Amino acid sequence: MRDLGAGFGHLLKGQRWVARHGRSYGFGLLPGLITLVLYAAALVALAVWGEDAVTWATPFADDWAGPWQGLFRGLLTAVLFALGLLLAVLTFTAVTLLIGQPFYENLSEKVDADVSPDGTAPRSDLPLWRELWTSARDSLRILARAALWGVLLFALGFLPFVGQTAVPVVGFFVTGFFLTEELAAVALQRRGVELRARLRLLRSRKALVWGFGTPLGLAFLVPFVAVFLMPGAVAGATLLARDLLGEESGEPDTEDGDQEVTSGTR
Repeated sequence: MRDLGAGFGHLLKGQRWVARHGRSYGFGLLPGLITLVLYAAALVALAVWGEDAVTWATPFADDWAGPWQGLFRGLLTAVLFALGLLLAVLTFTAVTLLIGQPFYENLSEKVDADVSPDGTAPRSDLPLWRELWTSARDSLRILARAALWGVLLFALGFLPFVGQTAVPVVGFFVTGFFLTEELAAVALQRRGVELRARLRLLRSRKALVWGFGTPLGLAFLVPFVAVFLMPGAVAGATLLARDLLGEESGEPDTEDGDQEVTSGTR
């Protein structure tokens, strides 16, 4: 229970940090807004042409009589849109982080320097293109894992009672875990922590991860909320990463404004 509270505390501290550092928050909003426009266009296209796609994919139902054809294809259209929405929720963070890599990298460094006792922040010596490649590669691996969980939970959703009660709860915790991994990767990747090591680290304190990621995942279901919470989520995930690695952290700077990042060693 203590770790659950600590995880949620990191989430709140991250939001408070960006609230006090308006410039970092403003720049941190840009990647989310770009991703939101792209995803909104994709979902609108799915809503408009989803029924046509289902009709094309189910030619065997062309000769069905009565209401069964409409009910069957209507159900499949609804399922298709629901899957698209779930995929959007699961991938929004990864795509936003990829688009906003330089923005969030800088924000995370500022948080590290702010709470570090010596005022320094770990920095990556890799060129930007290498960081983008690593981030994209790791995101695809995480999305593949998340997709497998999504398919499994979707299938279990058809079970009577369990599918309508336990499965959604498990789904939120799974989403929270992978969401936290994507966000914490910004700080952990700068420290040279590879994907497998990150996953082991997160699994070692699942309650801390769930306390951070599960409420954030629930908030991300509300339209537009993800855009405004992303900068603070990156800041909070940086604090969480320091907690996972046992790094000493002081209280964040309470003054308004942005600090310059002091270079440090990994």
